[in-house]
Amino acid sequence: MDRKEVLTMKMDAYVDYAVEQLKALTAIPSPSGFARQAGKYVFEELTRLGYEPKITQKGGVLVDLGGPDDSEGLLLMSHVDTLGAVVASIKENGRLKLSPLGGLQPDNTNTENCTIYTRFDGSYSGTFQLCDASVHVNDDYATQKRDFSHMELVLDEDVKEPEQVLALGILPGDVVCFDPRTVVTASGYIKSRFLDDKLSVAIVLALAKYLREEKVVPARKVYAHVTVYEEIGHGGCGTVPDGVTQLLAVDMGCVGEGLTCTERQVSICAKSSAGPSDYEMTTDLIRAAKAAGTDWAVDVYPHYGSDADAALRAGWDVRHGLIGPGVYASHGYERSHVDGVKNTLLLLAEYLGVTTA
Repeated sequence: MDRKEVLTMKMDAYVDYAVEQLKALTAIPSPSGFARQAGKYVFEELTRLGYEPKITQKGGVLVDLGGPDDSEGLLLMSHVDTLGAVVASIKENGRLKLSPLGGLQPDNTNTENCTIYTRFDGSYSGTFQLCDASVHVNDDYATQKRDFSHMELVLDEDVKEPEQVLALGILPGDVVCFDPRTVVTASGYIKSRFLDDKLSVAIVLALAKYLREEKVVPARKVYAHVTVYEEIGHGGCGTVPDGVTQLLAVDMGCVGEGLTCTERQVSICAKSSAGPSDYEMTTDLIRAAKAAGTDWAVDVYPHYGSDADAALRAGWDVRHGLIGPGVYASHGYERSHVDGVKNTLLLLAEYLGVTTA
């Protein structure tokens, strides 16, 4: 076997590790603003792998992955915060009106089970439903608009008025987390809410494990920042270490009509909603994808922003790029594949110059 074949086989163990980390991460509720427990998990896992991560003021995790050259540093950026909601108000019938966190689409969460986390009185389960959700009763069920004005959270408690809800300790601003429903099929497909971006956080953890276990050191300084406010736009605005000249967002790759990427590939983004990725950096990523023998695609994302875009808006003078495993049905019940995980890992290893055989 040649070097590429040996490396591809070696990566299988790290793909398996990434999938297990994804399962652990999706089991931790972490909408934007409520992600410190997920950040703590990432911190503890990096520590277990032998690194010395730091918790940022926002609750993200910054870690030095090694490398001798501080003057041309690379910062990998992924995010562990997800979509969710908060209680906006308590309705007269004892049900809850919600306000979204990030780009949560109400029609994508219709009939979804969820958990309400109170600040002081524990948690409660419920279901997010269309108002008057019985087909046999509601004359307008088929045509009723699915939006936050016409949907409500039905608590699994015997409550019929606001005072009963308040007695449970539920208040406006309490966080609502939707069930992820994580499934890995026998054919290798990964289905879950919040693959954006917990799948790429799992890939970054797998890269960190690979660097430690294979005893390879990047030729230049490499950091990783797992952010906790990406979904609302300011996760990557700060915490760029001195000497960093490139930002690489490791986020979900888009799959959909008009794009070439599939769930089994690694996607390289040439342009997002914020504008083009750095031309030379994108060229180098494509060159690395070819050299690594990955299954890759390059696409333009029509409705997309990343932590790298946020860092640029904050004024950081850096070059930037974006890659990630292909993810279908973004911001809904998403789907990717273990091959997309492997191809992303192989591209990262080649781009960092840490391939081994």
